[in-house]
Amino acid sequence: MMQLSGPTMGPAAGGPAREVVVFLHGLGADGNDLIGLAPYFAQALPHAAFAAPDAPFPCDMAPYGYQWFSLQDRSPAMMLAGVQAAAPLLDAYIDDLLAKLGLGADRLALVGFSQGTMMALHVAPRRAEAVAGVVGYSGRLLAAASLPADVRSRPPVLLIHGDADQIVPFDSLELSANALKAAGIAVTAERRPGLGHSIDEPGIAQAIAFLTERFSG
Repeated sequence: MMQLSGPTMGPAAGGPAREVVVFLHGLGADGNDLIGLAPYFAQALPHAAFAAPDAPFPCDMAPYGYQWFSLQDRSPAMMLAGVQAAAPLLDAYIDDLLAKLGLGADRLALVGFSQGTMMALHVAPRRAEAVAGVVGYSGRLLAAASLPADVRSRPPVLLIHGDADQIVPFDSLELSANALKAAGIAVTAERRPGLGHSIDEPGIAQAIAFLTERFSG
């Protein structure tokens, strides 16, 4: 099986990691796109390691960057097939990372953006052991109808979405939150007024507060 890799950052405090945050980038980007958030998160999580794997496939809609799955065909069936094909690669990456750091699943959090959020929301509830939490920016839950039958763990989720998003419609926030709640998953949904398809400072602060609480618990 293909192995994912990408940029990492060790704990700001030095020493062994007590927790790890995995950033999952969006379509046409790479791990470097989100690892730049690590220093901000590290201010509140000085003992956390950070990792941002490149998605497994070259982007088929741009001359550079990577994708978790193709979005040329955005039919529900094709998007589900895409996320299902990429999921084992992300699961293997998470398993390997936890083993290397000597940490349990409850010491890992996933932070996704756009397509990376789609991956996080698909993979996390289907893992046998709950991760500490999931933060999803500007994304959506794919194949919501299949989640109740597939769910194996219920990590808390924070969804953050700009109401001026022209890439992933803002109504994805409520639809995703309702579907996750229907599967018994605790969800906090945050609307960012006037924000397009991006991450802003208040959204970063919300994520940091959420993960600090999750790891301290």
